Amino acid sequence: MHTIIHPTSSSRPVQNSVSSEFCQPNYDCRERPDAVKLTVYTPGVNPASIEIEIAGPDLIVTARKPHVVRVNWQALNLEGAQRDYRLRLRLGRGLDYSALHAEFHAGVLSLTLPKRLPAAPAAHMLNVA
Repeated sequence: MHTIIHPTSSSRPVQNSVSSEFCQPNYDCRERPDAVKLTVYTPGVNPASIEIEIAGPDLIVTARKPHVVRVNWQALNLEGAQRDYRLRLRLGRGLDYSALHAEFHAGVLSLTLPKRLPAAPAAHMLNVA
């Protein structure tokens, strides 16, 4: 006799639909004395399809690949390779995001984020009685 037992909890983790449509690109982040240099590798992406967002201390880079529908389409399990890229990094509040400089060449996105200068002490704080 065959029985079907439905488990109350799944042993497989639940996939988030938002995260499954993106994959994280390879990247390199280097700190320099005056800036942070971020290199993001996004092969197959056009420069016009790159979005750079700032959300508080987070930097979010979304790079979308062109999705071509072929006439002689066959299932080749390419769904994972054709996903768009999304990189979310918490870089902190010590960077000047408004002065961000970006360059794109041959699938490599280079971002330079200058560090904020330390605030000078106020003049009225210097006079100690």
